[in-house]
Amino acid sequence: ILYHTARHEKTPLLIGLLNRDKPARSMIFLNTKRDLERLSVVLEANGYPNAALSGDIPQKKREKIIKDFQSGAVNIVVATDVAARGLHIPDVTHVFNYDLPQVAEDYVHRIGRTARAGASGTAISFACEEYVYSLPEIEHYIHNKLPVFPLDEELLADVIPPSEEALRALSEQKAERLARNGNRQPRGNKPESHRRRNPRHKSGNHEPNGNH
Repeated sequence: ILYHTARHEKTPLLIGLLNRDKPARSMIFLNTKRDLERLSVVLEANGYPNAALSGDIPQKKREKIIKDFQSGAVNIVVATDVAARGLHIPDVTHVFNYDLPQVAEDYVHRIGRTARAGASGTAISFACEEYVYSLPEIEHYIHNKLPVFPLDEELLADVIPPSEEALRALSEQKAERLARNGNRQPRGNKPESHRRRNPRHKSGNHEPNGNH
């Protein structure tokens, strides 16, 4: 399932879909750590507790998040591709590509986390002006066109902004991480990717099962 949406509509659309579908266990993928951290705080403010997995998260915290997700203590994980590498979580009902991946193979890895072992699952992708250029490569790689759904204005939820306290805590976390990394400058909004963008791939049908 694909929605063509403006960047500023993605969060209202995501929350609207969460309100409508009420997924039992979902993963939301973004390309950058900065956007991930911001979305995590916004989801929390709108009644969706979640855990955020980015590439530089300490191993112990990562293990706790995975354990909580597996047990159902947390039912939404917001992640980058690097952070989610190697995760094998059963019964993921929904995968949201908040950002289209910049490497076509990552799309398959993302949506392959749902509809495992014959179970039903739903993958929903947002194509905004920033990442829509990845769409032709993805569709070529999976040998299929993603079904496009019209963007219904009624799906766009009214987003509650995060509190000043939550934003202050996010800033403090960034400062602590910067200090822990020896005052190295953060990579800003550079995508977390372990492969170069849009490599050539050998042919073959790589599309997993499920509603994508």
